[in-house]
Amino acid sequence: MAFSPFKFLQEVRSETAKVTWPSRREVTITTIMVFIMVALASIFFFFADQLIRILITFILGV
Repeated sequence: MAFSPFKFLQEVRSETAKVTWPSRREVTITTIMVFIMVALASIFFFFADQLIRILITFILGV
């Protein structure tokens, strides 16, 4: 079976045409949601880290 770059590009183009691209609004909302989740996760891990630090300090008596 011979490899044909032209046929490959035709197939890529036809597959790309089948993709459902998100709208600008969907991308914006999803991006905002990602930033909110990152902020919430960072706050959670900050407090979890502080709690673990306090517990370890208490246990070790430093």
